[in-house]
Amino acid sequence: MAGCCDNNESFNGTSPAYRRVLWIVIAINAVMFVVEMTAGAAAGSKALQADALDFLGDTLTYAISLYVIGKPIHMRATAALMKGGSLALMGVGVLGWTIYHTFVLGVPNATVMSGVAFLAFAANVVCALLLLKFRDGDSNVRSVWLCSRNDAIGNIAVIAAAGAVMLTGSAWPDLIVAAAMAALFLQSSIKIIRQATTELRLERADIDLGVVEDAPDR
Repeated sequence: MAGCCDNNESFNGTSPAYRRVLWIVIAINAVMFVVEMTAGAAAGSKALQADALDFLGDTLTYAISLYVIGKPIHMRATAALMKGGSLALMGVGVLGWTIYHTFVLGVPNATVMSGVAFLAFAANVVCALLLLKFRDGDSNVRSVWLCSRNDAIGNIAVIAAAGAVMLTGSAWPDLIVAAAMAALFLQSSIKIIRQATTELRLERADIDLGVVEDAPDR
């Protein structure tokens, strides 16, 4: 597994280096949530506000991930299930919000959209690089990587939407990107839930066989 260990066991996040990275990433995401939500409201951009919600979701996700590090498999997998469920709810919420505002929203401020999206993209690139070598861990660790990846993809999409809004003078590119981000949230939630469910099933099988097993410290 890249950068975490030299065997087939899933990295469980117990290394001091991973804990330090999580604290840094939590701080970056919390700050960017405030910045992007404020800018999104000022610019009238649903895509920016959707991306801000992703920052908030990531902040909470990373905090939960930090808390369950070193805990038994069932606690880590259950935390991942909760995070997968929250991502799904966020995706449904953003999608519903987008559909509702399609009929009442004016054209967003493309200049503000693009400027803030570039700032958010830079923040997410830093987070993604910090988390890159930990991307193949257990469901708890993997959920952190997927959220970070979603942020970077979302920022690129918002930047593209800002350009399209500027060229067309229409709010539709912003709305389409917000809907696409909602779909990305849902896709990631499915991946997290599937892996966490598999880990819980394997742990139950080990208990039935009388095997006590957990991922070793890194």
